[in-house]
Amino acid sequence: MIPALLLSAAILSPMVSSAEYGEKTTGKFRLYGLFSPDREADLRLVMQKVENVTLASVDFDAGEATFEYNIKKAFGSPTPDQIPERLNNMLRGASNSTFGVKPLSSTPRDKLERLEIPVYGLDCKACSFACYKILAEADGVEYAAASFKEQKAVVLIDPAKTNRETLEKRLKEREVSLEPAKVIMVP
Repeated sequence: MIPALLLSAAILSPMVSSAEYGEKTTGKFRLYGLFSPDREADLRLVMQKVENVTLASVDFDAGEATFEYNIKKAFGSPTPDQIPERLNNMLRGASNSTFGVKPLSSTPRDKLERLEIPVYGLDCKACSFACYKILAEADGVEYAAASFKEQKAVVLIDPAKTNRETLEKRLKEREVSLEPAKVIMVP
């Protein structure tokens, strides 16, 4: 038989998750800044500077990452919707704003449209990041990647929010070339 005092304490005390008592939990988020597969190594270096959070896995093709953490140690006492914001701030701070997180997409993956946009003139990771950033920050873009080696950008878009023409216009306004340079032969 449970003593009445213990029973009433159990009924009246608020439910506290085991994660708050030291167990680790995982969270999956969209990852900002992972514009090419080789950036995963950069992300792993950045994660060494982020206290109480570990990178568990990366899904480059989905633009998502799973992190492991103890909620209380890593974020204090957040509400569930504050966790992505706090983790985003931690990653941005540790990476000079080249990495961050967002909540997972609310648009089902089968409703997204995949576009490949040829981009020319990118000759390094910094140029690829600039191209990626233009696309990733556009409304309706759920995933973006850019490669100077392949001379293309790949995006997954919500077609109800954006389209190819809008994204190409954004790139052109920022002077990203969508056509190969013309070579003029001088006699």
